[in-house]
Parts: sequence; structure tokens; C-alpha cells
Amino acid sequence: MGDTVGLAMLSFAHVHAPGYADQAARNPRAKIVAIWDEDPVRGAREAEKRSVAFEADLDAVLGRSDVEGVIVDAPTSMHTEIIIAAARAGKHIFTEKALTITTPEADRVREAVRSSGVKFMISLPSRTRPEILLAKEVLERGLLGQVTEMRARVAHMAALDRWFGPGDGHSGTSWFGDEAAAGGGAFFDLGCHRVDIMRWMLGEPRSVVARMNNVSGAYPIDDNMVAVVEFRNKALGILDVSWVHRCGPNPVEIYGTEGFLSIGLGSGPNVWIEGTRIEASGIKGAVAPTVLPQALPMPMEQWIAAILDGTPMTIGIDDGWNLTQLMDGCYRAARTGQAVEF
Repeated sequence: MGDTVGLAMLSFAHVHAPGYADQAARNPRAKIVAIWDEDPVRGAREAEKRSVAFEADLDAVLGRSDVEGVIVDAPTSMHTEIIIAAARAGKHIFTEKALTITTPEADRVREAVRSSGVKFMISLPSRTRPEILLAKEVLERGLLGQVTEMRARVAHMAALDRWFGPGDGHSGTSWFGDEAAAGGGAFFDLGCHRVDIMRWMLGEPRSVVARMNNVSGAYPIDDNMVAVVEFRNKALGILDVSWVHRCGPNPVEIYGTEGFLSIGLGSGPNVWIEGTRIEASGIKGAVAPTVLPQALPMPMEQWIAAILDGTPMTIGIDDGWNLTQLMDGCYRAARTGQAVEF
């Protein structure tokens, strides 16, 4: 391998695919050399736009010697077979979240990635943000005491404004509203970010109950859902996700026996902390930190550096598996109306 890694885009189905392609193109140490897409019209168009080769056959693109890594942006239902094929071909893998729809699929993908030894990255950019890194540090230092509850909301107006639909002559983004292709609606798409952070901070889940409904009627899929997770450390997690939200904050709140931390109750990161273990010089009350941890490199940058330099990444295959396990459990609980044990 030289100073530049050759990459193939595997599908432009996801709304973030153009952004990932642009990130790779801007990185002086990466070069997109080929595009495959399950929709050949879309794939050929993107290849022409980016002046790279289009491959209509997945095995053909994975067999190219100039393709050392792949960026997977296919519908989530296709992730299992695509990622396993890429791992078996010895290609490094960057994938959009979620890893897979079900836990058994995630088992297969994890085994393939581990067996192959390739560099694997799942795009969970919240892990790189200063305010999230601060919250993780606060918990690891025990500044809130024993964590008893975490609330995390993320929402926007995708269903109200009907963001997802057919494209001009290709499949577009309609699959986001198709449960079989996407795995779920608002909670599965947007909720991944908060589910991942909660799982990262609170550890292994014990059980979950959940309720979901459809408010907008825009897509035959959940656009409003809440899950309550009990973790093995006895903390309770409340996950609140919606595609029918126009106004209001998307906060993270963490409560412990000795303190409290919140992010995003106002504009910007807006971090504040209070608690018995952070009192200094007799000053009590809320503290708004002015110095936060430095942001980590974005997932794409970490992945390319790992391929070329062997540097460690902060996100890996186990994080993808953990996310799918908890997402899978939340949906099974919502669909059945019963608690799901992990």
C-alpha cells in the first residue's frame, strides 16, 4: 500500500452518501477509484459526476486490486451481505449506521470482520464531539456518583416535511420509509446516534420496554417512539426519538446519586454540571465548563489513518454490534408490547 488508499463507494442509497464521498475526495490520502450501486442508473450517474469507474457487479468491484477499502451506503437490509463480502475480499470497511437490522445478522458481520483482520469503522460521529467526550469523562471519574438515569432525545421534521421520496429516474430515498429495507423509522434512523451514546456510557442493557406510533401518516413506519432501558448497572435510560418535531431542544441529561449533567438544553452544546463532588472553595451550584475536551478526528479521517498508518480508532465492530443489539431489542419491545430481556 502506498501513500494513498484506493476506495470504492458501495451505493449512494443513503442520504449521507454524497457527504462521505466528498469527505474521501477532500482527504489527500484517499482516492475514490470506483462506484458500485444496486441501482445502476444512480451509480453510473454518480461515477460520471466524479469521473471514476462504474462497476455494475459487486464481485467485480471487490475484486479490483486498486480498491483497498469500501464505503457502504446501501439500504440497511443489504449491509449484512455487502459487508461480509467486502471482509472476505480483504477490503477495509467504512459503513453508515446501523450495522445491521437484527442481532443475528450483526453476529455474522462481526465474525466476518474479526476473521478478516480489516480495518472497520461505523459512522457514529457523536463519539467525536467535545461535549459528549466530556460527559463520558465525567462518568468515568465518578463525578455524578452512581448513575441512576439518562435521558436522550433526538428529533427533527423528516416526516412532517416528507424528506424521503423517489428520485428523478432512480430509487431515491423512499427506502427510509420501508421497514423491510430500513429496519424501522425515526428510531432506527435518527435514534442510532442517541442509542449508541447511551449504550457507550451506561454499559450492557438488561431489558427494555418501548412504545411507538405514527403521527404524520407520511410513511408506513414509526415516526414517534420512546424506549425505557434498564441497564445492568441499574441505571434507567429513556430514549425519545421523533420525525415530527419542529421546535425545542434535543437534550442529553444524566442523573446520579451525587450530581447531574446536561447537554443541549439551550443553544449550542450548552453543557452544565452540578453535584457534591465538583464543589470547590465552598462554591456550590451549577458549573458551565468553558474548556471541553478536544474534538476527535471524524470517523472517516480515523479510518483512513488506521489503514495507512496503523493508528488506533475509537470506534469499531463491537460498537456496531452493541448498537444493533439494543436497537433490535427496542423494536421487538415496541412491536410486541412486551419487555425484552437481553
